[in-house]
Amino acid sequence: MNILVAVDLSTASKKVVKAAGSVARLTGAEVYVIHIAEPEPDFVGYDAGPEVVRTQVAQELRREHRSVQALAEMLREDGIKATALLVRGPTVATTLKEAESLECELIVVGTHGHGDVVTHGELIEE
Repeated sequence: MNILVAVDLSTASKKVVKAAGSVARLTGAEVYVIHIAEPEPDFVGYDAGPEVVRTQVAQELRREHRSVQALAEMLREDGIKATALLVRGPTVATTLKEAESLECELIVVGTHGHGDVVTHGELIEE
């Protein structure tokens, strides 16, 4: 079994990953922790901008990648096979595409930093 955990890197992300870890421990599942970064604008006339803008975007992507890696490491330290992914694209479509590609049977998501996690239709409160 594979589990995809979609995180927005808010304060709720750690709780979402822990909830997925609980399911993984019970099922022996492998966990993919994914963060979908904003896609590059694809409209006509978009220019990548000056080097300072490109540098800022690159720094933000590196920061996000380190954060996703830290969340996956938290699971690995608990004996769960976990992989961190950072993918750019539209959030929902990219999440579903990656879940299909990775053959995930369960997708775990938080509620945009509002504090609760929903998995298997059950609400896990703080």
